[in-house]
Amino acid sequence: MRLPWSQVLTGFNETASMPPMETVEARIEIPMGSRNKYEVDAKTGHIKLDRVLYSSVYYPAEYGFVEATKYLDGDPLDILVFTSSPTFPGCYVDCRIIGGMDMIDGGKPDVKILAVNVGDPRYEHVRTLHDLPPHYLQEIQNFFSTYKTLQNKKTEVGEFFGIERAVTILRESRERYANEEA
Repeated sequence: MRLPWSQVLTGFNETASMPPMETVEARIEIPMGSRNKYEVDAKTGHIKLDRVLYSSVYYPAEYGFVEATKYLDGDPLDILVFTSSPTFPGCYVDCRIIGGMDMIDGGKPDVKILAVNVGDPRYEHVRTLHDLPPHYLQEIQNFFSTYKTLQNKKTEVGEFFGIERAVTILRESRERYANEEA
């Protein structure tokens, strides 16, 4: 569902009391612009082609995960990284968290953390979701609303949220991983 810009960024308000910038290392599984859905096999560490997207869409940003995390769906925490050029499956990218997006995939919560590549000068000024062109966020919503349609699988895209909640989700996911691995 496409939302006008005034409705895209509801649900959070970044203020002068923002938390310190949080940087994290993302492991990229899928480069932006790709229709291939790669996944890292948890047992072997191999990068495997899971499928080619059924719909005529492509990943609008680098897509991967944060290692040593576990989200509520049981998988590592998903992260989308904005950068000006695609990387490659397995690449590690240092990135700055700028917010996130709520989502339900297959009936399970599946939040997406949004970040920018700290090594890309084109994103140096981006500190929050408000600093991105509005169309980028609309592309993210549209992609995750439609990319499984031709597989007859349902996804529900929720609202965007700010840095503070994104960092809290990251910390909780790290704690969940540490507690379950202990």
